[in-house]
Amino acid sequence: MGDRVNITATVWWLYVIQCGDGSLYTGVSTDVQRRFTEHQQQGPKTARYLRGRGPLQLVFSIEAGGRGEALRMEYRVKQLTRTEKLAMIAQRKLPAGLMAFEEE
Repeated sequence: MGDRVNITATVWWLYVIQCGDGSLYTGVSTDVQRRFTEHQQQGPKTARYLRGRGPLQLVFSIEAGGRGEALRMEYRVKQLTRTEKLAMIAQRKLPAGLMAFEEE
């Protein structure tokens, strides 16, 4: 009997958290709810930026594909202005041309 290899790709997500001071934090994870909980607990796995900035609110998440695509998408979202990020959150979708699979 041959060995079967599970070739299912892990799905990564892009998420945005709004801090108590109104600032926005962008990150990627394979499990957004787990990662958000880690941030809220303010423990060793919390992003440094988020420490002491509570209460935190998860305001946006979107499937980003594989890890590489998610990291590229995260970089591109971090380049947006605050106004553009708030519009993205309000519209619940990425701005045109920002999807990870699109070539620049």
